[in-house]
Amino acid sequence: MLRLILALSFVLLAPAAQAQTRTSSHCIAIADAAPGLEYLHKVSFRDPVSAHAVRIRYIAHASFLIQTPAGVNAVTDFTGNIGNTTLIPDIVTMNHAHGTHWTANPDPAIPHVLRGWGEEFGEGVDHYLEYRDMAVRNVPTDIRSGAGGSEPFGNSIFVFEVEGLCIGHLGHLHHEPNPAQYAALGRLDVVMAAVDGGYTVDQPTMIRILKKLKSSVVIPMHWFGDTTLQRFIDGMRDEFDIVRSGESNLTVSLRDLPARPTVHVLMPRYLRDTD
Repeated sequence: MLRLILALSFVLLAPAAQAQTRTSSHCIAIADAAPGLEYLHKVSFRDPVSAHAVRIRYIAHASFLIQTPAGVNAVTDFTGNIGNTTLIPDIVTMNHAHGTHWTANPDPAIPHVLRGWGEEFGEGVDHYLEYRDMAVRNVPTDIRSGAGGSEPFGNSIFVFEVEGLCIGHLGHLHHEPNPAQYAALGRLDVVMAAVDGGYTVDQPTMIRILKKLKSSVVIPMHWFGDTTLQRFIDGMRDEFDIVRSGESNLTVSLRDLPARPTVHVLMPRYLRDTD
């Protein structure tokens, strides 16, 4: 009888196992900050990334270079211009709310180009890419369109999973995520957030989003000047430490996330092969 029960269990469970084509996300479980410690040091983007760590370089506007120990180079909100460099990213993500967040003609040498919108208006898109030691997925969001309209699922929040870290790029966010979108995001240890307060969500809304996400590290982007940036920092400092190192890159690992949630300001700097 025991053999029969075990055999039936195998038959019932086999289809579910065969249908599982994606590696289970370690981010979609507990949307809470991980315990932590320290992290920063200055390096060239051409240097190898330490084991169990991720290097994040602020390029410009909403573009970041995310690099992994296996040598993966991913660029967010790719515009076609990352600087005076021969580097060809392995993965680029794009959003089309504004022309400063995408390009219609990405270099055909880029292996993986992930657009945050669907081919048909309002259709949205579902990305899941596993490449070496990085997984990239998206959570579609709505955006404002011309004449006061909107485009459902017109942009995406992209999540990069690598070395146990969950890294979110909120893109050109136009509204607070709904409960289903928060759940789909899961835990975000590091998050890049637009804090301009006008072209994207207003600053009080963005601050509310970030305090709800409880990410260990928040990297402001899309800030258009120090006055706007400082206003955002002032709204965060009651619950977050503030670090302004003056550097453009940050190296972080799961084991050395800060003990208290931290806003880490990076200075934008285009890539140069001479760096």
